[in-house]
Amino acid sequence: MIDSGRTSTRRSDRRETTLVAVSTDLVPLPQHARDCHGPGVSSGAVLVRYRYRLRPTSGQQRALARVFGCARVVYNDSLSLREQCHAAGEKISDSEVQRRVLTLAKLAPERAWLAEVPSVALVQACNDARRAYRNWFDSLTGRRKGRKIGHPVFRRKHGRQSIRLTRNGFSLRGQRLYVAKVGEIRLRWSRPLPSVPSSVTVIREPDGRYYASFVVERAATPLPVSDREVGVDLGLNRLAVTSDGEIIANPRFLRAKQRKLVRAQRALARKTKGSANRDKARRRVAVVHRKIRETRLDHAHKIALALVRDNQAVYAEDLAVSGLGRTRLAKSVHDAGWAKLLRLLGEKAQRYGRTFHRISRYTPTTQTCSTCGANDGPKPLQVRTWQCGACGAVHDRDVNAAINLLAAGRAERLNACGGTVRPGATLAGPAETGTHRGAA
Repeated sequence: MIDSGRTSTRRSDRRETTLVAVSTDLVPLPQHARDCHGPGVSSGAVLVRYRYRLRPTSGQQRALARVFGCARVVYNDSLSLREQCHAAGEKISDSEVQRRVLTLAKLAPERAWLAEVPSVALVQACNDARRAYRNWFDSLTGRRKGRKIGHPVFRRKHGRQSIRLTRNGFSLRGQRLYVAKVGEIRLRWSRPLPSVPSSVTVIREPDGRYYASFVVERAATPLPVSDREVGVDLGLNRLAVTSDGEIIANPRFLRAKQRKLVRAQRALARKTKGSANRDKARRRVAVVHRKIRETRLDHAHKIALALVRDNQAVYAEDLAVSGLGRTRLAKSVHDAGWAKLLRLLGEKAQRYGRTFHRISRYTPTTQTCSTCGANDGPKPLQVRTWQCGACGAVHDRDVNAAINLLAAGRAERLNACGGTVRPGATLAGPAETGTHRGAA
């Protein structure tokens, strides 16, 4: 059984996100997985983010607000300049963009206040605009794979604010974080940093809380080799069902806080725009959203860690979350947090020397009998148990899908190594039937 209480985190004080792997050392696999020439598992150092709560004074909050505003202006000016040059057919280099929106702008009377904030934050804002514009062009031309990226949008004054600083713009002085031209800010240290940070992102959330997100290098910690593998089927009624028959219920964190959120939003709608009471009501709404978001993230962390810790390989379906998020079930889909759970599974598998693989969403896992491999065709979502017409086996819909995901994952690995593949387990077939409103 998955024990969701075996690992606890302080949700409001720390976050951890794997960025990229910088080593390709291989981890020994179980006997049935050895001699396979498929992709190896990284077990070297990785770049991760460690997030801590900041406690700035009122004066430091005003100073940070100036930095946030200046970085936002530089970002928007960079996008505007690139748009104008593109419309006029003029090619402009990155250094020229930075010279115009920073160096020359500081000399102009209407932008003289840019010199009052750390230049590092402004340079990074300019780099962010360059990256956003380049990603958009690469997505249009096909050089960037994956889903299409929209046109970069201007940053807004309201909502989440952030600045990024490199090593010459910040330093750690004892238990405080020094930010250039802001001062030493008190931190709430929930755990020590594993290495010297290469950069930090100072964040102000809509609820008024401040955070510092450090990018550090941490050595991977491979777990002992296990001979267990598991397939995981994700859903709305049941958040996850494993091939071992374990069922993880869907907590529905947004639904649980629905009434409280409705009351807070209704109170916000009644306040006069621009008033202090409206700002207080807006923060109350943001606090409710933060609690929902962090509770869901904490739950996903514990599930992902338990699955990765207890199994050498985890196989899950590559769900089209963005597409399902545009249907009438969008609220339930986003509340379940499938994409977040799958991302955490991949990150933790990389850290602990495990294997995580996504199975194609077009694999007919629900239509195929996990006993004999016969395909009985699509089934309405109301059908939770069914009997195979070929062998007579009775299946739970979700458990059968999880077993088929496990078989498909093993088949892809063994097929790449010259092993045998069970007929029917990974054959392409009609897409899975959709989910109707009653299943939410």
